[in-house]
Amino acid sequence: MLWRGGQALRRFSTGRVCFKNKLKVALIGQSLFGQEVYSHLCKEGHRVVGVFTVPDKDGKADPLALAAEKNGTPVFKFPRWRVKGKTIKEVAEAYRSVGAELNVLPFCTQFIPMDVIDGPKHGSIIYHPSILPRHRGASAINWTLIMGDKKAGFSVFWADDGLDTGPILLQRSCDVEPNDTVDALYNRFLFPEGIKAMVEAVQLIADGKAPRVPQSEEGATYEGIQRKENAEISWDQSAEALHNWIRGHDKVPGAWAEINGQVVTFYGSSLLNSSIPPGEPLEIKGAEKPGLVTKNGLVLFGNDGKALMVRNLQFEDGKMIPASQYFSSGEMSVVELTAEEVKVAETIKVIWAGILSNVPAIEDSTDFFKSGASSMDVARLVEEIRQKCGGLQLQNEDVYMATKFEDFIQKVVRKLRGEDQEAELVVDYVSKEINDMTVKMPYQCFINGQFTDAEDGKTYDTINPTDGSTICKVSYASLVDVDKAVAAAKDAFENGEWGRMNARDRGRLMYRLADLMEEKQEELATIEALDSGAVYTLALKTHIGMSVQTFRYFAGWCDKIQGSTIPINQARPNRNLTFTKKEPLGVCAIIIPWNYPLMMLAWKSAACLAAGNTLVLKPAQVTPLTALKFAELSVKAGFPKGVINIIPGSGGIAGQRLSEHPDIRKLGFTGSTLIGKQIMKSCAVSNLKKVSLELGGKSPLIIFSDCELDKAVRTGMGAVFFNKGENCIAAGRLFVEESIHDEFVTRVVEEIKKMKIGDPLDRSTDHGPQNHKAHLEKLLQYCEAGVKEGATLVYGGRKVQRPGFFMEPTVFTDVEDHMYLAKEESFGPIMVISKFQNGDIDGVLQRANNTEYGLASGVFTRDINKAMYVSEKLEAGTVFINTYNKTDVAAPFGGFKQSGFGKDLGEEALNEYLKTKSVTLEY
Repeated sequence: MLWRGGQALRRFSTGRVCFKNKLKVALIGQSLFGQEVYSHLCKEGHRVVGVFTVPDKDGKADPLALAAEKNGTPVFKFPRWRVKGKTIKEVAEAYRSVGAELNVLPFCTQFIPMDVIDGPKHGSIIYHPSILPRHRGASAINWTLIMGDKKAGFSVFWADDGLDTGPILLQRSCDVEPNDTVDALYNRFLFPEGIKAMVEAVQLIADGKAPRVPQSEEGATYEGIQRKENAEISWDQSAEALHNWIRGHDKVPGAWAEINGQVVTFYGSSLLNSSIPPGEPLEIKGAEKPGLVTKNGLVLFGNDGKALMVRNLQFEDGKMIPASQYFSSGEMSVVELTAEEVKVAETIKVIWAGILSNVPAIEDSTDFFKSGASSMDVARLVEEIRQKCGGLQLQNEDVYMATKFEDFIQKVVRKLRGEDQEAELVVDYVSKEINDMTVKMPYQCFINGQFTDAEDGKTYDTINPTDGSTICKVSYASLVDVDKAVAAAKDAFENGEWGRMNARDRGRLMYRLADLMEEKQEELATIEALDSGAVYTLALKTHIGMSVQTFRYFAGWCDKIQGSTIPINQARPNRNLTFTKKEPLGVCAIIIPWNYPLMMLAWKSAACLAAGNTLVLKPAQVTPLTALKFAELSVKAGFPKGVINIIPGSGGIAGQRLSEHPDIRKLGFTGSTLIGKQIMKSCAVSNLKKVSLELGGKSPLIIFSDCELDKAVRTGMGAVFFNKGENCIAAGRLFVEESIHDEFVTRVVEEIKKMKIGDPLDRSTDHGPQNHKAHLEKLLQYCEAGVKEGATLVYGGRKVQRPGFFMEPTVFTDVEDHMYLAKEESFGPIMVISKFQNGDIDGVLQRANNTEYGLASGVFTRDINKAMYVSEKLEAGTVFINTYNKTDVAAPFGGFKQSGFGKDLGEEALNEYLKTKSVTLEY
């Protein structure tokens, strides 16, 4: 459901292509790129007879070595191949022993002797990240950007005794995006396409079809390795040239300039095409015009009068800050106290001495808690300071964040000066006057407490399904943005305030967020109607209402997560105590679908946060707006930066990276079974991260003749048409007992004809548009398939003739078990009805369970014994009896079989985001 539009960036076809000719290959090189080339060569049937790579560093093997060793391939780790220009005998013998027919050098930092290069039958091929003969040398990607090339690419060439001068075997190229960095260009094109090309080149050689095209010296360039000492910025250039210089050194070695006597490195450059925002001047050595520190970053000026923006700065000590915070970045140095502030410090010292009466004297190094203070003393300290220091209002958290006296005084002084305030959240809204209100919608990535454009500046349109118009452009998160979000979440968990926060305080923040969501419920419901097509009244009650309830429910769980004590055999004569602790997992990724954008966010993120984790959430590409509004509200609620991160974009890029990221410890996903399987595989291969999956469904609803027919008709329609049928637990197939079948169908059609299809913001509308155009087209194809197979189309099956993505509520009967409609989920307003023989309970149960899905199910009957028997036999995670769609925040929700595993909602959901630690002590 989420990833159909894109392809994973570092993912390739899993199907094996069989060729007649295969080679014995020696792989010489290193890095993740080398590892991927190795893996794909093996997959394509070539025999890698030896891997020659660098020695372990700090006890850690190179990725290429790890993959080869795991696969049983001989691995050789030589620090060098030659001494004083001569090949080392032992190294040469080891190389010859593998009997390679071809050397493949995907990425190699070592000098390889020519007798090795020319040794195999087919010689050696090398990957180089430029379009040769341009940018020969070791910093080719850097120079592609520094020189402002419009095209980038790579070459696979035959090695000779020159420096990147051998004949070309193949080349590939791509456009350079305006704000590409070295990392962005490598991750987007040079890495994934380079791997494919290396494998293709080997096969061309094996098939005897590999060309050898001599390199022309026309246009040839050679540039040396870019190092930090020669990466200083020369300011007498155009804005575009400055931008190219900075991005060409981003991230390594980093372009720098001197500011206030300190070397400062610049990252995240982009050309500024809009008006210059207001800011504070910053003198930069060598620059004719001062830079400008603005709310969005540091503006720099070229000699042509044009400007560029730098987002991040790094100081000599390695500390990196947002450029917008330059003038507040130095506040952590010790501040000099004024005479008035000295008096306040002396008063506070007396207060500390009164509380820490066991300490002979309060020194700068005195630690409040290590000296014996308790949480009750914190309250006393805060209140005494308020009383004796002119009403100065501290928070308990201020004491916990600065426990040493010297640090505490510094914090107090900054609070007195107003310097400790969090930077005000800057939100660039898209505003619309609609639904009798002004709706303000954030549209950028939300990373580390700030809204920011995607690293490469890319955006995409999010569409209003009511009329097909563009609501706004939304940031399209890149791999770099995903990595930034994960790093922010990791830092917040390991080093930030969130990881040290009391569970009850965590719950207080969640209650506050729920209150803000409720306060903004009309605006949130309007955004949901705009972005997803949800009928406003339904969005208000369900999409938003249940989201608020979910956060309140899990807020109450924060301080009730408990382990247990366990009696074990004692290690006599000593005694033992064993207990368990429930601990958060760390950074969690959450990927949600488009049918209930905010509610699915709440179902997963509330449990995740209650357990104490931090999160990176990717909303569905087609419905990102309520998630970004939620991010804004989380800041207003007081959540520390980095705890919640929202990255809009595609599943193929952002979603895939989340499933592969080594710093993520849990991934929760709601979407299709197909993508769920891919995620599970990626999570396993990467770092065995914990996974919970809520996937597809084909939920059966069995209606017996002894039911209350009016209720069965009304509820059965809700089971199918609720939320336009875009409902994971929708009744995908109705089994109606033969004696009431015809009457049931007749009454359903009569009720459908009364439904009003139209604008979801119209309070009288029953049925809104389908979520997006591609989904509507899929539903129409679904109906065509049903008609072709012989099912009876009783009503609907067509697009409503009006702007937007509207579909008629549809009814099919005479659906046989073998038909496509009986097996596959529509995820739309399509009622699929099958008849079953009177009294055949076990027969209809067998048909209902004859599916690989098991998300939900239902039964209508007045016979309680029959109802309980059927509920026991139905193979589904949820069974509804004489009702449907009745979910509650306290009841666990999740499926069986290929509908996934793991639970949302209820106490069980917490276990999806916790780990159990067993502790045993002896006394």
